Amino acid sequence: MKTRVISAVILLPLLIFFVVSGGVWLKAAVGFLGIVGMYEFYQAFSKENKGLHLICYAFAIFFMIFIEDMILRAHWFNIFVSVFLVVLLIYTVLCHQKTNALEGMTGFFGFFYACFLLSHIYLIRESMYGASLIWLVFIAAFGCDTGAYFVGITLGKHKLIPSLSPKKTIEGSIGGIVTATILALLYGLWMRHVLSIEDINLLLLCGLTGFLGSFLAQVGDLAASAMKRLTGLKDFGKLIPGHGGVLDRFDSVLLTAPAVYYIMLFFIEV
Repeated sequence: MKTRVISAVILLPLLIFFVVSGGVWLKAAVGFLGIVGMYEFYQAFSKENKGLHLICYAFAIFFMIFIEDMILRAHWFNIFVSVFLVVLLIYTVLCHQKTNALEGMTGFFGFFYACFLLSHIYLIRESMYGASLIWLVFIAAFGCDTGAYFVGITLGKHKLIPSLSPKKTIEGSIGGIVTATILALLYGLWMRHVLSIEDINLLLLCGLTGFLGSFLAQVGDLAASAMKRLTGLKDFGKLIPGHGGVLDRFDSVLLTAPAVYYIMLFFIEV
């Protein structure tokens, strides 16, 4: 526990720095975390196929460099995905003696699971009002984790999904969602007094992101637990002492960030 707390104290200022800075600093940080997350995923599911992994890393770097063009021009993203898949298929054909289609699919999924989902942190920050709304990602994810922990140890009696996570309870799950939703609403109330955002119902936006984001945070956590149980791993990595790897620390953020991004886009564009 001591190591976990020390790591959190050191990493929190770094997180704040990169998020507040935005721009190229945040893009580089998210890209780095995405690549490390892909590495952890590949080490878990297809450890030996380094050639295929290098192809996936190259496409991930290309995606992060040109992410603005990919998002603003959807056809470029469609081309990117198609070329990425075709290249992996060509590799599995030419190198069929040392790889297979399953490893190719693992490489493809690893990019989307680790890099693409995390990239929504950068997309939120660089969007309109993103400098303020980005914090909803962490309020929903970490607020849910905190609420679920304290409610779980205090009131938890009924197991949620014991085959995946023996310590998680239904009471803790509900407590996490309620905690994150309340924190998000309080953040919305604060933003209404300090920001002049017209034509946007901040309370509804924050409430939805808190509720849906915290629900998906738990799905992301349980999905990571299912993967680790399948591969027999305790942690995906050891990058962060006391927390494990990138996928261990950000498993709840992986699904929360896209939820916040698309809810935010709906409210801003409607």
